Formats: sequence, C-alpha cells, structure tokens
Amino acid sequence: MFTAVRGSDLTIGAGRTVKFEGEGYGSGVSFFLVDNQPGQGPDLHQHPYSETWVVLEGEVTVTADGEDHRAGVGDILVVGPATPHRFRAESSGTLRMMCIHASPRIEQEFLDAD
Repeated sequence: MFTAVRGSDLTIGAGRTVKFEGEGYGSGVSFFLVDNQPGQGPDLHQHPYSETWVVLEGEVTVTADGEDHRAGVGDILVVGPATPHRFRAESSGTLRMMCIHASPRIEQEFLDAD
C-alpha cells in the first residue's frame, strides 16, 4: 500500500499549519506540521499517548508539567502520556515544528489554565 497526501489539502482553517491523522491513510502516527507566528500556540492540553516535537525553524517554549523548556532548530522534545503541556512560538520569525502523535488519531483534552 502507498498513499500520497498534499500538505496543502490538510491545512487547518485559513492558517498554514497542517494536521495529518494517520488512521485514514493506513499510518499508525499522526502529526501537526506547525507554522506559527510569535506568541501563537495551543492552550494547555494532554494526550493519552506520547508526543514528540522536532523544531525545524525558530524557537519555542514548551511548558510541560508546569516547567518551561526553551528549544531551537534541531532540538527534539518528548512529553509522556497524560502530561499537561502547551507551547508558544518565541522567535521574531516563524516557528516551524513537527508535532508527532504516537497514535493514528489525534486525541486532545484541553485543560483549564488555572
């Protein structure tokens, strides 16, 4: 089996971020290919599986279990299942980051930011 998918067919709304859920394509993983401007990123959430980030361009601050971790190009970060986390683009330019979900479906539970 072979499947080819155009990233432009998977963008989220009017943004530039791509969302790929593997289940519909015979893949056991899912991902976001993030394309964010400074200050952008998701609110606090968690997943029932691990998530791995690869920073491709720019800088990011990932908050996991209440601790901030700064990362730049080439850095790889991993958060375990059920770990509350969020991230924010930090550099003056674009943040491009691959957010790999160890699941054929993206399952996110957003949490109160209290």
